[in-house]
Amino acid sequence: MVFLNYYFDLSRLIEKNNSALIKLFAWYGVFLVALGVPLLLIRSRQPVKRKCPLPCIILLFLAPLVFAMKFTLSFHFTIVTDEYRNYFWNKIISWPIYLLSLLLILYGIRQWVAKEESWFGIRNRVGGWKPYGSMILLMLPLLAFASSQPGFQAVYPQFKNLSVTGNMEHISWWKILLFEGSYGTDFITIELFFRGFLVLAFVKWMGRDIILPAAVFYCCIHFGKPVAECISSFFGGILLGIIVYHTRSIRGVLVVHLGMAWMMEVAGWLAGATQ
Repeated sequence: MVFLNYYFDLSRLIEKNNSALIKLFAWYGVFLVALGVPLLLIRSRQPVKRKCPLPCIILLFLAPLVFAMKFTLSFHFTIVTDEYRNYFWNKIISWPIYLLSLLLILYGIRQWVAKEESWFGIRNRVGGWKPYGSMILLMLPLLAFASSQPGFQAVYPQFKNLSVTGNMEHISWWKILLFEGSYGTDFITIELFFRGFLVLAFVKWMGRDIILPAAVFYCCIHFGKPVAECISSFFGGILLGIIVYHTRSIRGVLVVHLGMAWMMEVAGWLAGATQ
């Protein structure tokens, strides 16, 4: 799927000049294949098939739709009259709205099929924080190398990609902090969905078999990012899925993901400052 996307530039074709409905169904198809095909391959190799009751089947088809909606549906509010500043404030508001929307969806799912679950790993404690700090430190050399690449510098920091930013030397510090804080809520959304929901909500039906399909799905949401980041996200998704599977908590992996996201932003700023 990575090869097909980057060879034929599928993510750009989906996004270019298409209506929101076409984008929604296109991304739904991509995500459904990413989740469903690995599951079918895993089940085909099992001597004893795990039972997948009706709620499990419904959620397997619903999960790609939920994230496809997050991928394609956008909110637009008229906050200020200036077009570019209005776009900036809409970005700031949209990420928390996506998080709140996902929380409402997960709450409904929990009330339907998983009342015994403790909010899909939000409340469960981790054993200790030192391993997660070590994971972040181990990523620093790779991040330093990645930040020197043109593909990375074209994407990060995310703030500079907003048209409202204009001359980067005259940006208010509080706008940058506000943007980065709102940007961080998007990673809470991602961890809640991919590790809290896809791993912990499905583990009672599929056990550890859900980790690999969830990682493939997670990899596909990085289409459009630098190819090295996309490929590494697959292995990162496996590692984070394994951790959550054993700890039954997303707190630690959330710290890792947020730490990496903000470090990539800082690396992007530093790379731009040295040019």
